[in-house]
Amino acid sequence: MYKLKQLIMIVLIFLVYFSYAKEGPEKKFLIPVKIDSQIIIDGKLIEENWQEADTGQNFIQYEPLKGEPANFKTQIQILYNDTHIYFGIKCFDPEPGKIIARLTKRDSDLDDDDSIGIGLDTFMDQRTAYYFFTNPLGTQTDGRLADNGRTSDSTWDSEWESAAIINSDGWTAEFAIPLAVLKYEPGENLCWGLGLVRSIPRNLEKDTWTGPMEASTRVSQFGILKNLNLKEAKKKLEVIPHLIARLKKGEGINVYAGIDARYAISQNISANLTINPDFATVEADQEEINLTRFELSLSEKRNFFLEGSEIYKQRISLFYSRRISDIYGGLKIYGKKNGYEFAAISVQSKPDDELDIDSANYSVFRLRKDIFKFSTIGFLAANKMINGRNYGNIGIDLVHFFSEKVNLTGQLALSYGDYNKENIAFFIRPSYDTSTFHIHLRYTQLGENFADNANSVGFVRDDDRHELDSAIEKTWWIKKSGFERLEYSSNYNIYWSNKEGHLRSYQIYQGIELDLINRLSFELDYKNEYKLYDKDFYNHRWGLTLGYNTREWQSAEIKYSFGKNYDLDFKLIGAAINYKFFKSFSVEYELDRLIFSPDPDNESTWVHVLRLTNYFTKDLYFKFFYQTHTAISKINFQAMFVYRYKPPFGTIQLAYQKGSLRFGENGDQDQSVFLKLTYVFF
Repeated sequence: MYKLKQLIMIVLIFLVYFSYAKEGPEKKFLIPVKIDSQIIIDGKLIEENWQEADTGQNFIQYEPLKGEPANFKTQIQILYNDTHIYFGIKCFDPEPGKIIARLTKRDSDLDDDDSIGIGLDTFMDQRTAYYFFTNPLGTQTDGRLADNGRTSDSTWDSEWESAAIINSDGWTAEFAIPLAVLKYEPGENLCWGLGLVRSIPRNLEKDTWTGPMEASTRVSQFGILKNLNLKEAKKKLEVIPHLIARLKKGEGINVYAGIDARYAISQNISANLTINPDFATVEADQEEINLTRFELSLSEKRNFFLEGSEIYKQRISLFYSRRISDIYGGLKIYGKKNGYEFAAISVQSKPDDELDIDSANYSVFRLRKDIFKFSTIGFLAANKMINGRNYGNIGIDLVHFFSEKVNLTGQLALSYGDYNKENIAFFIRPSYDTSTFHIHLRYTQLGENFADNANSVGFVRDDDRHELDSAIEKTWWIKKSGFERLEYSSNYNIYWSNKEGHLRSYQIYQGIELDLINRLSFELDYKNEYKLYDKDFYNHRWGLTLGYNTREWQSAEIKYSFGKNYDLDFKLIGAAINYKFFKSFSVEYELDRLIFSPDPDNESTWVHVLRLTNYFTKDLYFKFFYQTHTAISKINFQAMFVYRYKPPFGTIQLAYQKGSLRFGENGDQDQSVFLKLTYVFF
């Protein structure tokens, strides 16, 4: 332990040294033009107002050749009025026929297409930002960044306009973002942070307006949007009622209704109310192969818990919304003012007869304070009250940037409930990050009873440990002799029991990935681990992955792994393909075949996952989801027609479901048909 303390002290001295790193280059800026008219969003940039606007250009490569001028020219112009801010972007391309534009689903990962993205730091805090992306088809992706771009929330959705067209010079795009959907401080001569990023996947190239950047999401390295004169937006209240008719086999028709309401208390503080929200038509959790003895963390898919979720993300996860089943209703609030960011949620869950859980109240409060140049210190409290008893967590956390490359994160937490001893946890993690290199060292200590309390509302896989974790990742851009990029990653993790001090686990991981210019990619990885449970287990795994065109959405890969897992030899064969048969019709398929030898508990399995999507228009589409998991005899599929007549919230949905939606459960094979109507009142 003495040597460990010495090591941590050396690392901290190293970080303090880097805290005096020299400042980056002077920030670029643009001065937008205020206009009295509205801009027609058609991607053509033909209005006379565009001729008056200042032009941002001279983009810089983020990758592959960091800091070098972009290979293709990009120009950005900005206009605004009292209701909207407009962006006009020209993406020049000498070979327009090679522009990639396949994604039509809202909130797709548009890095897989040619795309342009805008980041707006509306509080000029160098920590948080909204982002908006589009591709040459006008497809929209939006979200929020937090912790200086370290965390993101891709589930934030709002109503805005985009359009794009491909022409002989490349492609152009227009954005119209209502000021009413943004939080900011109204006033005159305001400055916002402005980030711009362009993706050209066929070249594995990503360009930014400012830089060289250490991460394309690094808010503190954004440029500046100057001299904004902004009034408070007029939109105050948004009410979204829904009506659902459900026909279940053997039960007849049931009709139920609910409502969501959003109220802007001010331009920078808003509140959301939900009553009887619709979780019935949420896509089922995709089955996964789990070779560990730990619980898997599942992604949240319910809209009420999704929006604003980035503020609750922590390494020791004190709030995990998937602990909450269906709810009667809930209230949440979010805002930022004078350097304080705050959020709160309170919901009342319904009883869950299948899991034999009574109704409970879940409440979460989060507060963060901006400190120093672009660092934050935060507090979080999460509580579950059930049958008059309280369970939960409280804690503080720190994200401190010594420089653009060196940062330190830490957290201290206390859980409470049935156990009042050995219920403290903390970690400290210094790291060094550039666009091509990462290294960190993390020390974590979890009390013996921490998870027993914490997992009533949080997510902690295991406790009773003091743990040391280190990782190195490095990318080399080769760009010659048929080779494009080489990536290496290494991780070492070890932990001991707190009281007895005996070794409980170690894990060594090594991985290497190679991209070729012909779009083939190869990945080789090796994992060796020791686990102590009822006996000593020595596990190992070799894995090989062959991919084609993985730099784009339309891609294919096959993988093969083998080794030993808890005294059982195993083979894992997998495949995945994304393909677009027509402009509007796409297919995604994944296969995993797990074979144990010997297999005393019949855990060998097939997992199939199929998704079909057809966009008749950008607001009229059909989705189909199908999956099987043979080890638990699970068959589940869903089919849904959606028409968004007031996107993104005003919809008509017709859905069919069969099988259990719960992860890891075969459930019954009941069949249901849903008809859902949603409307938006302003």
